[in-house]
Amino acid sequence: MFEHRTVLLKETIDLLGVRKDGVYLDCTLGGGGHAAMILESLGETGLLIGLDQDSVALENGRKRFSGHRNVRIVKSNFRQLDRVLEDLGINGLDGVVFDLGVSSPQLDEGERGFSYHQEAPLDMRMDRSHPLTAREVVNTYSRQDLIRILKEYGEERWAERIVEFILEGRKERPLETTGDLVEKIRQAIPAQVRREGGHPARKTFQALRIEVNDELGALKEALEKAVLALKPGGRIAVITFHSLEDRIVKEYFRTQVQGCICPPEFPVCVCGRRPLLKLVNRRPVAPDEEELKENRRARSARLRVAERVQDQ
Repeated sequence: MFEHRTVLLKETIDLLGVRKDGVYLDCTLGGGGHAAMILESLGETGLLIGLDQDSVALENGRKRFSGHRNVRIVKSNFRQLDRVLEDLGINGLDGVVFDLGVSSPQLDEGERGFSYHQEAPLDMRMDRSHPLTAREVVNTYSRQDLIRILKEYGEERWAERIVEFILEGRKERPLETTGDLVEKIRQAIPAQVRREGGHPARKTFQALRIEVNDELGALKEALEKAVLALKPGGRIAVITFHSLEDRIVKEYFRTQVQGCICPPEFPVCVCGRRPLLKLVNRRPVAPDEEELKENRRARSARLRVAERVQDQ
């Protein structure tokens, strides 16, 4: 069973402003929390489209929403949302939801390799039909590429030292499991640092997961496509779980709420640029104390919402 506690659920649905006859796209169906609440607000003419690349989440979604006629569930990476909408004959959306990151079931299923707490093959694929695994990254990538990934995607201060231990380890035999990798990370990070912070493997595992699934590249591509698919007045809601994702969303929204980009010395505008979005919440919404008590994994969640203001 794909059981996942949806973060910032009420806040997301409230800010999305669901209309009874609207067409909504849930780009990360997961456990179906956002989808279920959107469906509660839809009338007979409304439509919900749910995307996910995880087969277990899709199976759960099809079972959970089997009694609803106004639901379409599709296996797809959200970076291909434009193709999905075209295939379904949808030419405008009233709302889009992204709930990013790895879900609780993916973390809790040991064999997926997402968790540094459980012994499992080094996999980390959200879509198991995808060829690239964490095992291949760890055992075949160059020193320079591994350091880059750990620094950029994990913001790991001990990246170079961790990579050196990985390289030495894979000379003897390939690193096959999460335990193999955790052991190299423990050896690389000084004992005092390990005692002071959280789990020493957290940032490395995050970095590898992002690389395996091209999460940041997919997000950048999907944000633009989602906004272009919105009708004027339609809203996009994005929940992020680490600073890299949030920075991408914040920067994209910032560029799209900007109007004229002519130099300030120009007496009149010649660029003709008009804002594509307006911010619904200027500061990201974070979980309140009650939600944090119930779900520790929600602590880093941030919600940003924007509204489409014009046609292209």
